[in-house]
Amino acid sequence: MRKHALYGLMAEFETADALLEAVRKAREAGYRRLDAYTPFPVEGLADALGFHTTRVPLIVLIGGLIGCFGGFFLQYYPNVIGYPLNIGGKPYDSWPSFIPITFELTILCAALSAVFGMLALNGFPTPYHPVFNAPRFELASQNRFFLLLEARDPKFDAEKTKQFLVELKAFEVSEVAT
Repeated sequence: MRKHALYGLMAEFETADALLEAVRKAREAGYRRLDAYTPFPVEGLADALGFHTTRVPLIVLIGGLIGCFGGFFLQYYPNVIGYPLNIGGKPYDSWPSFIPITFELTILCAALSAVFGMLALNGFPTPYHPVFNAPRFELASQNRFFLLLEARDPKFDAEKTKQFLVELKAFEVSEVAT
């Protein structure tokens, strides 16, 4: 019996090509809850893992629109509704003079929503993750490549999954406790 609940099984590979092939075979075998850890970006790994779409562009668009309308309203309300002043016969709603601040707030809100949206969608900050306790995982930032199959995957069975990872010619297969 285990001391801790099982988070998943982690397989270590020596090359990026071996990891990429293992990810493809795991997806073909029906595993959907998997992740890979590498010391550098691997071409095609995101597609093999199934990462295809992101909501960051929509979040940035919404943030930019909020900044645009907010910047325009912050100028329109006091100049036209709250405290209108007739200065030199100019109209109260002289929208060309509102453009610089509206533009700047659009860019500011879009940039802030991009940063915070990306952090939120990635689940950051993550001061602790179970994979940090995996043996040899510190090599993921140096020269090794790791594939994690999570226990919450519907196809996951500890013995069958371990045998599957061994068949993929993993350098080492280890359990990751929660």
